Amino acid sequence: MDLYEAFDAPVPAVVLAEGEFGTTEGKTANGVVMHSELFEARAVVDSTQAGKTADEVLDRDGVPDAPVVASTEDALREAPDAEALVVGVAPAGGELPDEWVEDIRQAMQAGCDVVSGLHTFLSEDCQWRELVEEFGVRLFDVRKPPAEDDLRVADGRVDDADADVVLTMGTDCAVGKRTTTFELYRAARAAGLDAGWVATGQTGIMVGAHRGVVVDRVPADFTAGVVEDLVCAVAEEHDLVLVEGQAALSHRAYSGVTLSLLHGANPDAVVLVDDPDRKGRADFDRFSVAGVEREVAAIESVADAETTVAALSTWGDAGAQSAEWGIPAANVYDESGPTDLLDAVRDAL
Repeated sequence: MDLYEAFDAPVPAVVLAEGEFGTTEGKTANGVVMHSELFEARAVVDSTQAGKTADEVLDRDGVPDAPVVASTEDALREAPDAEALVVGVAPAGGELPDEWVEDIRQAMQAGCDVVSGLHTFLSEDCQWRELVEEFGVRLFDVRKPPAEDDLRVADGRVDDADADVVLTMGTDCAVGKRTTTFELYRAARAAGLDAGWVATGQTGIMVGAHRGVVVDRVPADFTAGVVEDLVCAVAEEHDLVLVEGQAALSHRAYSGVTLSLLHGANPDAVVLVDDPDRKGRADFDRFSVAGVEREVAAIESVADAETTVAALSTWGDAGAQSAEWGIPAANVYDESGPTDLLDAVRDAL
């Protein structure tokens, strides 16, 4: 999905993050507010944080001071020029909470398009389609997979792409692969490089990747082919393609999608992302994290022979992690972290 085809950036937006803004469950809302080059957050809806500003809640440099309010009605008063409502939380079970229905309807009535990351597709519900017609707005379900006609098995055409390809991979889920990808992209652009990036999850699509798909909604046989198509499309327009990874090769629940991404992107370089303090897998208490050494070995065993694990994006002390694993390391939240990672990637390339 390419939301740039539908919108003229930057789009003034309200971000719906009820009950989860600033938490890991609200990572889509957090990412849109912090990083989006497509949507400009003018207000955030979360009644549990109402009265604060986005920069106070997220506590990161460069975050806008958009007000956090209790309802969409309040948000539209704060941002009367809003053109989009971004649904930035996907509740457990994937259903649309009843209490959000009126929030979304009010935004549509005010002329806002709706960009949803819910597992439930609003555009397939006749109630929402009727409101689209009534208010003259649009619905975008970013989790929708590509149409059947756009699915194909990978055939290696990515090998002919005239660009360097860098894939972020991880030792677990929710360790910062999307953040690392975006920070690398931003550092590359700041360095004057012609870089583009591919998102493989809903947050990256909403942030404004050049191409994207929610890869876990693609049928397994076609996942590598879809990724290959996205990488090739961005490579036609840019000299450096950064690809957001998912999960971990050693993850018993999700390794299938990780392997498909590795084969579909066939990267020249990999940046591995790790939280050195994490012992158990996120949301899987009975599974332990394999760790950097085993993850690197897994990547090298199945990747193309020319693929290099170029750097480690760590939540911990970069110097200590680099010394321990013998890989250049940096923390993207440190001032020089993204630039240090980019330097390591460029050296490898």
